[in-house]
Amino acid sequence: MVRRESKATGARETALQILHEIDQGEAYANIALKRLLDAREWTKLDRAFITELIYGVVRNQKTLDWVLEQQTRRPLAKTTAWVRNILRMAAYQILFMDKVPPPAATHQAVELAKKYGHAGIAGFVNGVLRQLIREREKLEYPDLVREPVRHISIKYSHPDWLVERWLKRYGTEGTIALCQVDNQPAPVTIRTNTLKTSRDGLIEVLAGEGVKAEPGCLTTESIRINGLDHIDGLPSFAAGLFLVQDEAAQLVSHVLNPKPEQFVLDACAAPGTKTTHLAQLMQNKGQILAWDIHPHKIALIEENCRRLGISIVTAKEGDARRLPHDLLGKVDAMLLDAPCSGTGVLRRRPDSRWRKTPETIFSLQKLQREIMSGALPLLKPGGVLVYSTCSIEAEENLENIRWALQHFPGLELDPLPPFLPETIFRQEDLDTAAKGYLQLLPHIHGTDGFFIARMQKSLTS
Repeated sequence: MVRRESKATGARETALQILHEIDQGEAYANIALKRLLDAREWTKLDRAFITELIYGVVRNQKTLDWVLEQQTRRPLAKTTAWVRNILRMAAYQILFMDKVPPPAATHQAVELAKKYGHAGIAGFVNGVLRQLIREREKLEYPDLVREPVRHISIKYSHPDWLVERWLKRYGTEGTIALCQVDNQPAPVTIRTNTLKTSRDGLIEVLAGEGVKAEPGCLTTESIRINGLDHIDGLPSFAAGLFLVQDEAAQLVSHVLNPKPEQFVLDACAAPGTKTTHLAQLMQNKGQILAWDIHPHKIALIEENCRRLGISIVTAKEGDARRLPHDLLGKVDAMLLDAPCSGTGVLRRRPDSRWRKTPETIFSLQKLQREIMSGALPLLKPGGVLVYSTCSIEAEENLENIRWALQHFPGLELDPLPPFLPETIFRQEDLDTAAKGYLQLLPHIHGTDGFFIARMQKSLTS
């Protein structure tokens, strides 16, 4: 048994420890990475190296395993988790990190194998990686025409079941483009806190902090950040001048379009990112009930409100399937940002693709419909509901909207164009938006994958 040291001695060893935790199902990539990066002082270069190594290995895990098995002619599953991840890390550096000399990646992998394995394993690791260096220009993936699912799933590192369903919807080129985007680091976008500053004013403040920033395209508050991932350490963040949020997610609150003095329900609110945006749009006037089932996340909602200077939000713990009966028919505007599969944000949650199954989609669809059944009766006549997910699966999106319209008489889709920017969408997007819903896709719109639908309850319901 190899003793695991309590403190990492270098960037690669820290990355290995995180990958081992993820591999054993003990941690999510983003949480484990943040915890270990915060545990000690790292140079900016080391932070960037560890982050790329972790996310790169997890994103490209299927590709790396297939490539390595071509060299070993035996399943990686027969090696220990430590050795498996040592090989993956080195293979990622050899195949994807041009600035790392392959001999250096191999040497470091061998040293780690000696520590986390034994002399024989170190020799095995050395042999596999040296062969990979020799053969890397000759790698041949399964044929795209004969085996499209296998080709795409291996070359672009996605689960077979996900590739298969995307091929039916987006075709070969669209599926490859979507998978490629999923394997790239997600852009950093922030939302200006308009209760404290303007977008131009915030860009000026950020420039003074040495941050390169430019206006976004989808909303009037969005700002795109270049070359900085540790943004919560900025003085402007502590001062509550902004919150990190993708442009697609920002668009959700604009589509709901809440007004000052309204009573608004955010039915699945944590961590309060959209809740606080609703408060901004309401000019911090009125009342927002932020409801969430997770007790530990209520504090996150409250902390975000405090930092941003928002006072109209009341955060409550509870199940959105069983909302208080005394609210029946009293809600002016409701946001239902439903728990979902997250297939639109795989670039942000690189390990998520390996945790989902086809059954995940259908179990979530059931939950989403139960939440709608519990929440929709709270809308007053004339009230507005926005349903959103960060999924790109029809079962969680349009199929749910059709179900809701069928099961709740008096509920109708409401056109989106009045709430959307005019110039950035395709004609087919504008056509669906005119009907009351919109599907944003990472490889087409450059945002996270998001579904947004707006519905209104008739005045006579």
